[in-house]
Amino acid sequence: MPRLKEEQLQRIYEERKRQLTSAAVKVFAQRGLPGTKISMITAEAGVSHGLFYHYFKTKEELFISLVREAVETSLKEIDDLIRLAGSPIDKIRILTEGMLDASGAPYFMLLHRARNFEEVPEEVSRLIREHPMDIYVKRLLPLFEEGQQRGEIADGDPEELIAGYLTVLSGVMVLGNGYSTPRTEWLLRFVEKR
Repeated sequence: MPRLKEEQLQRIYEERKRQLTSAAVKVFAQRGLPGTKISMITAEAGVSHGLFYHYFKTKEELFISLVREAVETSLKEIDDLIRLAGSPIDKIRILTEGMLDASGAPYFMLLHRARNFEEVPEEVSRLIREHPMDIYVKRLLPLFEEGQQRGEIADGDPEELIAGYLTVLSGVMVLGNGYSTPRTEWLLRFVEKR
């Protein structure tokens, strides 16, 4: 019986931590680190303010862990995407949908804020320096080159095309709060050969 209780407590602990991190990424994505208060995170999570401190010492600690997770996950997902079966344009469609999806968009916006707008902790600055946008361009390069060879992706310098594609998606994320999000098919017109 005591073993079952320990497992139940562990599940509850992990669920509360997931609630807090899920809420935090949404709030940080919308407001950034300076504009976020712990009370905003706990309100979004639907938990008491004091519970936050059972899991994290500071909002900065949580922000750092979320940025680290976003960097690691985004690179892994691009690598996994490239290994998927399917045409290059289908893979780019999956990537676009994932970045615009309700679960992916806050992480994308969090990284965008950490890269471009915020006074961030030194550890986040270091992570961003170690993982510049160029890494994403290089990882996507074989996919875009294959798509050009197959006649699916627009002609031109593939690195410029990738940088432009990522810039357009960043713009969609930044402006997304005030405008409706364009459909994936519309966004793919930017890279698809017509």
